[in-house]
Amino acid sequence: MKRIATALSGFGLSVLLAGAAMAQSEPRMTGLKLSGDEPIQIESDRLEVRDAEGIAIFTGNVNVVQGPTLLKSGRMTVYYATDGAAEPAATAGPDASRIERLEVDENVYVKTETQVATADKASFDMKTEILVMTGKEVVLSDDGNVLVGCKLTVQMASGHALLDGCGQSEGATGRVKMLLQPKSQSQ
Repeated sequence: MKRIATALSGFGLSVLLAGAAMAQSEPRMTGLKLSGDEPIQIESDRLEVRDAEGIAIFTGNVNVVQGPTLLKSGRMTVYYATDGAAEPAATAGPDASRIERLEVDENVYVKTETQVATADKASFDMKTEILVMTGKEVVLSDDGNVLVGCKLTVQMASGHALLDGCGQSEGATGRVKMLLQPKSQSQ
């Protein structure tokens, strides 16, 4: 069976989409790596930290770089644990070890060395290790192979992934689409 490998990365998160064969209706995710050992560079037009609420909001041309991974969006909200004690402003805000979940929206674009994923929105729950990408078109591409749907849900611990088509209420065809290039099928 032909496997499609598509890496999704961002904020220390790297996922490989594999096992999507023409006869299979569910992709299989393998090779999860949480790259907590690499520095994360975040740039945006604006950062608002609401420490009492445990959130940091990056808005406007958000760029997140970690190793070879690039995440771009219009907005990224980081939800982090608070200990209830008031912290000095210099140390307040998001700390990678305290992050509970990330929500990214406004044209989400994730690129690794060879793979690209796009969606309208994405979220990652650090506790449950579930990644969800949604939109009118969620597109995963790798080496000319392309998967298209409207909702990708990935359980990182098990590697199980589900790509849903678009419902009729969203005005789309309702089907998951896959394009496999002949050169990659023979590899």
